[in-house]
Amino acid sequence: QVQLVESGGGLVQPGGSLRLSCATSGAILDHYSVAWFRQAPGKEREGVACIGPSEGTAYYADSMKGRVTISRDYPKNTVFLHMNNLKPEDTSVYYCAVGGPLICSVDSYNPRAYNYWAQGTQVTVSP
Repeated sequence: QVQLVESGGGLVQPGGSLRLSCATSGAILDHYSVAWFRQAPGKEREGVACIGPSEGTAYYADSMKGRVTISRDYPKNTVFLHMNNLKPEDTSVYYCAVGGPLICSVDSYNPRAYNYWAQGTQVTVSP
């Protein structure tokens, strides 16, 4: 069974940075792409970034492109989302998910394509 555990959310001032972590079990990173999504109150869940298995090619959605970097630590089975220059409109619950398309692309951000989800972590950007 795939388990995903998130951490790293919190309150940050505009312009600040946060790093979110998504810890997995087993050899998930060898076989699945991992994507980050976010969902603000009253809005649909939207994709942020995706990293593929093996070579780990990343693809960024327009939502935060240029302000986020997705990376992974193989020995720790963990995927990170580094977020910079955060804005109040970035306030959302952020989720990592596994099980979508193996190749990260613009088609990687349909939430219904993902089988496994972490619990979500709140990110609040406010003065």
